[in-house]
Amino acid sequence: MKKVLLTLFAVIAIAVPATAATTYNAANRVQEVGEKLLTKNGISATNVKFTVVSDTPNNSEFISTKVINISSAELAFAGNDNEVAAVVAAEIGHLVCGHASKAKVMSLLQTTANTEVKTNEAIQTFAENYKTTKQDKEADLVAVNLMVGAEYNPLALIVVLTKQTGTYWDTIVGRPANAEKAMNVYDYIEYVYPAKLKVGYGCNEYRTFLAYAQNITAERKENKKAVKKHEKTYQKAQKQTANSILKFKTRGGISGWDAVYGLLNTAQ
Repeated sequence: MKKVLLTLFAVIAIAVPATAATTYNAANRVQEVGEKLLTKNGISATNVKFTVVSDTPNNSEFISTKVINISSAELAFAGNDNEVAAVVAAEIGHLVCGHASKAKVMSLLQTTANTEVKTNEAIQTFAENYKTTKQDKEADLVAVNLMVGAEYNPLALIVVLTKQTGTYWDTIVGRPANAEKAMNVYDYIEYVYPAKLKVGYGCNEYRTFLAYAQNITAERKENKKAVKKHEKTYQKAQKQTANSILKFKTRGGISGWDAVYGLLNTAQ
């Protein structure tokens, strides 16, 4: 009996550390995954540091600091390297599109012109939310290209988006969290990288989203105008996304808006 007990204790002692060792730590993977996303896409990763922050990432000073901040809240939904790549690639996507620098340019021009535009608070909030969603969708499509270029599964971006907490309205109408953004990613992958859809993604979040997406695509296919508009939208998105990445690479990790802000700031 004592031998049996000792054997059980020995098994438990070995099993517990082994279980702990296999726990995935998304934050610890950010630097390596981030470097791979850059280098595999021909973007210099020299002196680029990826850091995890608890608040909303602010990468407006990337040109001078070479630091890319990644949200710990977003990483909480990443359970493997593909999903970490989705979070990191989306943040790089904002840099490629120059979203932070564009905001600085607009602010600088407004200050220079000494003007202040006043609008109704509700309208302003709506406009800000629309702008944020639009920029997120642009960055997500860049992220898809970067993930494919670095040999990560781009469907992981859909998974990370839909793992998040949805709104009450999402629950009422029976759609996944971030359905609009996730559908944008799905449609882009279907148009540009159809083979990636065949590979799939083995988790419940993706299967749930897929059921939602297939209903939308089936309905769209019955409307010729909708199909034509869809194809035109993602044909344009493919060109713009590839062009943005190419220019970011050739400028050495600087977006067009970064360049404009640099010129305006120097001229002051």
